[in-house]
Amino acid sequence: MDNTIYVGLSRQMILERELDITANNLANVDTVGFKFESMISNDDRVTMPTPGVAPTSVNFVADAGVARDFTQGSLTQTGAPLDVAIDGKGFFTINTASGPRYTRDGRFKLDPGGRIVTQDGDPVDGGGDIVIDLKKGPITISPNGVVSQSGENVGKVSVVTFDSLAALSKDGNNQYRNDSNLTPTPAPNAQVRQGFLETSNVEPIRQITRLIEINRAYDAVANMMSSTQDLSDAAIQRLGAVNPS
Repeated sequence: MDNTIYVGLSRQMILERELDITANNLANVDTVGFKFESMISNDDRVTMPTPGVAPTSVNFVADAGVARDFTQGSLTQTGAPLDVAIDGKGFFTINTASGPRYTRDGRFKLDPGGRIVTQDGDPVDGGGDIVIDLKKGPITISPNGVVSQSGENVGKVSVVTFDSLAALSKDGNNQYRNDSNLTPTPAPNAQVRQGFLETSNVEPIRQITRLIEINRAYDAVANMMSSTQDLSDAAIQRLGAVNPS
């Protein structure tokens, strides 16, 4: 197969992956605290053996990973006492069966035992479970995360950050896990906003535009590969006509 077609196939594989990522961004445009992602690709130089001549270097397109933009989304007021948003850099710590996880999604609720938990039922970390007794009155959450009822502190919502956000890997349920040796530290400049939620930072128009660009690029590569194949077929036919067997 012609090297041009190999290169075209490698490019199409990257475009298909980028299409999936962009479509996922659009699917999560209304997901609280969601951070949009983009594809990273680079050249992959490979030496291809060529019969009768010196080997040829060919630059293929390779998947170099996914970049995530942690820019803060806008804060929308809901008024719900257990809706909380982080204003600044940081993450809520969630205690799951698989270990601690980190999220910007502050749609919290109470489980039957009075613990503050996520929508999936995982406890919000506050140096332990944060337990609420509704008989003690309304819940107040201060900007530094302290949870209180009738002036009595009952816990503190943990907000942490990392020296490098590259430490975090996507883990589903709008959560991240720490795959590094970095230890999370308290986020000194982050404020907890009770009665607010952070919107997704996805910009729909840009993502729709990117979808169009990806589809056009895919079609252009397909046309290039088809033209290359047509030229190869024509060359073989002419060669056969000049040198009949």
